[in-house]
Amino acid sequence: MTDLEKPPTTTALYSWAMFPVYAWQGIRLRMRIERLLPAPVPTQGAFPGNSPEVRLLVMGDSTVASVGMETLEDTLAFNIAKAVNDETGWPVSWRAAGGNSATASDLRDFIVPHVEPRDWTHIALSVGINDMKNFHMVRRFKRDFGALLYSARARFPQARIVWCPIPDMRQCPALPPTLGRILAARAELINAMGARMCRERGAIVTDPVPPQSVDAFARDGFHPNGDGYRVWGRHFARWIVPPRGEADPLPDEVTPLRRTG
Repeated sequence: MTDLEKPPTTTALYSWAMFPVYAWQGIRLRMRIERLLPAPVPTQGAFPGNSPEVRLLVMGDSTVASVGMETLEDTLAFNIAKAVNDETGWPVSWRAAGGNSATASDLRDFIVPHVEPRDWTHIALSVGINDMKNFHMVRRFKRDFGALLYSARARFPQARIVWCPIPDMRQCPALPPTLGRILAARAELINAMGARMCRERGAIVTDPVPPQSVDAFARDGFHPNGDGYRVWGRHFARWIVPPRGEADPLPDEVTPLRRTG
């Protein structure tokens, strides 16, 4: 069991005690925050290189739907693929399949079944933030996220599945400090269950994305901007193909794609 799986016992009590504050501040925030739209950019691409090829499927919420971005080079899926290509020199073909406001159950029901059947070598999951901010119960997230892992594994059995937990919500400039603390507590609970599900169901969980400055957020103060996604992409890539000399965290029952050079 990892430290991520062991939140303090007071975390759930605090978050539920603060629910009225969450509801009030959340309503006020929704009324004033700018609602950004998904970017009209390509959802697939490729980087050249020497074999072996990485075939990367990135599934998730608004982070994968490129909400608030204007250019392909600023998007999460592009930057994960680029970071893997930069680190290894391998060719990387990538596909982004995301839904604005998508939860774990949305990915399970509406994204995974409709992605074209390909021999993906890696699947990157960016999901959980909407489950968290919608105040889904932890047992509901266990059911939904656990079933998402099962469905992704059943549909793409050879793929290495990597999930990135929810970042520290207190760093989002759009959130009032109290709301940021409440959502950070909910994120801690969601992350703990997500890490447990990954460990039990043969997936990899990354460390949370390191804290970023205000300059790494889009104009809504909630979503990352291009600089934020470049940091996120490099971070994600470390668990997709670990840097040279670092131990591979992949479970024994899953065969990783390893360097040959």
